[in-house]
Amino acid sequence: MSVAVETFGSFLGVLGLLMLGVTLTNAYWRVSSVHGNVITTSTIFENLWYSCATDSTGVYNCWEFASMLSLSGTIQACRALMITAILLGFLGLFLGIIGLRCTQVGSLTPENKAKLAATAGAMNILAGLCGMVAISWYAANITRQFFDPTYAGTKYELGPALYLGWSASLLCILGGIFLCSHCCCSSKSSSNSVPYKASVTVLPSVGPTSRLPQGASDDSEDQGTFKGIASSSQSTQVLQ
Repeated sequence: MSVAVETFGSFLGVLGLLMLGVTLTNAYWRVSSVHGNVITTSTIFENLWYSCATDSTGVYNCWEFASMLSLSGTIQACRALMITAILLGFLGLFLGIIGLRCTQVGSLTPENKAKLAATAGAMNILAGLCGMVAISWYAANITRQFFDPTYAGTKYELGPALYLGWSASLLCILGGIFLCSHCCCSSKSSSNSVPYKASVTVLPSVGPTSRLPQGASDDSEDQGTFKGIASSSQSTQVLQ
C-alpha cells in the first residue's frame, strides 16, 4: 500500500506539471467580452506572451508583446511565477523518481529515499502554490477591469486556460501532500518501533548439591543416610 501511495502522488505531480506546461503555452488566458456589444466583428484573446485577434471569417493575426519593460507588473509577475512553478515541478519529478521505493538509483538507504520523496512532495506543493497564485492574480485583474465602470479599455473574460491552470495547480498540491504525508508517517512508525533485545535471566546461586544431576543428588542423599545408620549401629555396639 505504501508503494501505491507514493506512485499515486508522483503520478499526480507529473500530471499537474504537464498541465502547467500546457497552460503556460495556451493562448486563451483572457478573451474579449461581447457583453454590451451589439455587433462583434473581431475577437481578441491573449496570454502572457502574445495577443491575437480573429475576425468573423476565422482569419486571425497574432503579435508578441513588444518589450518586457513596457508590460504591466501583473503580467511580469505571472510570468515569473509560472516559470518558477514549472522549474520546481521538474525538480520535484527528478527527486521523486529517485526517492520512490520501487526504483533503485545508486546505494541509497530507505531513510535517504524517504527524505528525497518528502523533498519532492514539498517541491510539488510549492509548484502548485506558485501556479495558483499566478493564475488567481491574473484572473483577479480581469474581473477588476470588467466590473470597473471607469475602465475605458477592452474588457475581457476568463479564458479556458485559467481553469486548466487551476486544475493543474491543485493536482500538484495533492500529489505533494500524498508524498509528504506518507513519508512522514513512515518515518514516525520506524522511529516508534522498539528494537528487540534478548533478555537474560540470572538464576540465584545454590549449593553444590543442586549443581549435580538429579540422579547424583539422590545417590548422595542415600549415601548420607547409609553412613548415619552405620555410625549409629557402631555406637550401640560400643555401649554394649
